Amino acid sequence: MLKFFFLLAVLATFPAHAQTGFDDWLAAFRQEAAAQGISAATLDAALTGIEPVERVVQLDRGQPEFLQTFSDYLRARVTASRVARGQELMTEHAALLDAVEQQYGVPKSVLVAFWGLETNYGSTLGSHNIPASLATLAYDGRRSAFFRGQLLDALHIIDAGHVSAIDMKGSWAGAMGHMQFMPSTYRAYAMDGDGDARIDLWQSIPDALHSGANYLKRAGWRAGEPVTIEVQPPQDFDWRRASIANRLPVAQWAALGVLPVDGSPLPAVAGRSAIVLPQGWQGPAFMVFDNFDVVMRWNRSVNYALAVAQLAKQIDGGDGLALLSGEAGALGTAQLQALQQALNELGFDAGEADGLLGPRTQTAIRQYQTLHRLPVDGYPAPSVLTHVEQTHAAAAAAGTLILAPAPTFADPAAYSGE
Repeated sequence: MLKFFFLLAVLATFPAHAQTGFDDWLAAFRQEAAAQGISAATLDAALTGIEPVERVVQLDRGQPEFLQTFSDYLRARVTASRVARGQELMTEHAALLDAVEQQYGVPKSVLVAFWGLETNYGSTLGSHNIPASLATLAYDGRRSAFFRGQLLDALHIIDAGHVSAIDMKGSWAGAMGHMQFMPSTYRAYAMDGDGDARIDLWQSIPDALHSGANYLKRAGWRAGEPVTIEVQPPQDFDWRRASIANRLPVAQWAALGVLPVDGSPLPAVAGRSAIVLPQGWQGPAFMVFDNFDVVMRWNRSVNYALAVAQLAKQIDGGDGLALLSGEAGALGTAQLQALQQALNELGFDAGEADGLLGPRTQTAIRQYQTLHRLPVDGYPAPSVLTHVEQTHAAAAAAGTLILAPAPTFADPAAYSGE
């Protein structure tokens, strides 16, 4: 995980009036839960005596001071020890994993890769009491409706006898078990893999693996198709084409000169694929397929989805990336805010200057790069920030901070200089 340095002030303690407010909220919530059929015994076991958890509030309000490059992200997660442990578990649970793969169509190495990334194969399940954490987040106000629903789902799980309130532990945000399911995901997708009429995602590896595979299958997993392939675009590649939203048939990418780095042919798949550049045009390039979208439904992070694919590949005995580099350094949150603000003042709509890299900011970067004839990859590299700052300073000196309208991506002449 990213190392967090908290930029926002948080409450050091909960004053008496806040605790009173929480008690009143909890009393009303208990009535709502009871009306949904949750037993008094479960409500007593899960909610009696709980208080807002200060550490959970801090974690929820905290922001990372520094972003992480893809290469740093991958090196921290796809390690030699994690690969080796995944291979050991593939052997140890071979019969179970073979049966799960046959039933759901999800490759066992992919499932083990999720297991490794989520909890390091069950070694870091989390120690936060889930009802207390979710009650804190539901009361605190930020995404309160979402966490209120998760708390109700957690109580239903306890009420069904799958786990006791005291044993329901996990991450500060409510993710639980070997595969870190949220309560709503648990109720929708968790499976009894060992046939004991309980779904125990903490102690039962069969339950955890069947549940993970069931989620992926129902999310649309396409058996026999890859998640990603590392590719090498040609030297004259138009980087504007590299976007997760730009889907083309594989044959069309091949016609454009995009080929796997290992020299193998591109796979024959029915769906469309995209090219993604997690560290800009100077870093590795990946062709991503429909199964990449399935992984993204599990975790909405491109870096996470790429890490799943890479860990699975290496657990299967494959090599690491041919290119794990790119422009050095990553912007800090404050630097990204400055970039967003400068782009906005230059006439490129980057949205709120919040230090978060979303599609709107990436589109603004691409528009800026197009106008200034830079490689159009949408990546907030340090060199991009420097270029924007220089342009901003020149515009300020000239007495204007609104430049000519940015060209659209459909205007090749704006990029090529024709």
